[in-house]
Amino acid sequence: MASIAKPGIRLREPELGEDSCQSLLIALLRGLCAVEVAAAHLRAEFFPGLRAMADPPLAYQALAFFTGFAHQAVVLFFLISGWLVGGSLLGKIGRPQALQAYAIDRLSRLWTVLVPTFLLMLLFGVLAGQLIPNTIDYSRSNSYSLLSFAGNLVGLQTVTLEPFGGNFPLWSLANETWYYLMFPLLLVLVTGSTPARRLLAMLTLVAIALALPYDMTLYFLVWLLGAIFSRVRVDCSNTVRWLMLAMFGVLAVYLRLTGYNDDMTAASFVQDLVYSLAFLLFLCSMHIKADPASRPIARLRSGATFFAEFSFTLYVFHIPLIRLMQHVGLNFGGTYRLSPANWIDYGIYFSLLGVVLVLSYGSYLLFESHTPKVRRWLKELLLSSPPVHAAAKR
Repeated sequence: MASIAKPGIRLREPELGEDSCQSLLIALLRGLCAVEVAAAHLRAEFFPGLRAMADPPLAYQALAFFTGFAHQAVVLFFLISGWLVGGSLLGKIGRPQALQAYAIDRLSRLWTVLVPTFLLMLLFGVLAGQLIPNTIDYSRSNSYSLLSFAGNLVGLQTVTLEPFGGNFPLWSLANETWYYLMFPLLLVLVTGSTPARRLLAMLTLVAIALALPYDMTLYFLVWLLGAIFSRVRVDCSNTVRWLMLAMFGVLAVYLRLTGYNDDMTAASFVQDLVYSLAFLLFLCSMHIKADPASRPIARLRSGATFFAEFSFTLYVFHIPLIRLMQHVGLNFGGTYRLSPANWIDYGIYFSLLGVVLVLSYGSYLLFESHTPKVRRWLKELLLSSPPVHAAAKR
């Protein structure tokens, strides 16, 4: 008879089995958070602001509430990124060419989505009359410039440049890009084979932290929490697990109603830190295996995986699509604004959200879905092949 683990918190090697509830939860949240952000921005761009309305309809208050968790969703993105990316590197650091493979993984992940999205944004800008091809230059002031294009590929938006083409959600990708660089430097600082390597890593890390905006450097601690907790296992009863989930849910609603829900700054850091810890403790308790014979679990996993697969494309691509739909509304309907007092407009809103999801998925199929092939090709091209043992040749 299998022994039941005693309640407690312990360290473990980073692992994320496909049959674990952790894997299911992460996939589910990746998809839900991307949809939440897209729905929030779509509402903000087509409906009037809730605070500007004297007596908003109850239906619109409900819509505003449920599409108002974008701030919390981005915090979860950072935590999940730290868990998956940082946790994976923790398990590979010290292996031959681990850092080179890591760099290829990160750049291919970003650029297979960003490059085609930026090209489509240029096309949309021309179609909408917002961009004349011969005005694409190298200036910093032009958000469609070649300098902005290149700079946004390496995380310079919100550091020295504006987000490319006014695609403001790209601010979080600047954070992610620099965290991808800072984390391996931190590992080299701790595990470097020579004092010189550790000193160089420390000086580089300090230089980056000082050069970046303070808020961006501060939120590296949130991303880092995700990486650290990927090695933590919380053993507890189902009752305690449900209590942790309830606490996390109540905290999310409380922060949605009373917290700071705009940009991620020092003003929101403490609340986001508490929110992060509540989520990570619950996630660390979900190492249990999901029932492989359960049809509801299988359906949930299938749906979660579907939305998780194109969540990154959805996050990057939804604002250009919204801008294009606004242009179409102005030119064919005279306006793109929707009224909270008109029930038909709610149907239009959800139809537009469906269009955003479908087109984002189409973009995923064309570009992001090929990321594994791009990675393999780059590794074959750039990495030297490790020696093959005799047993591995079979």
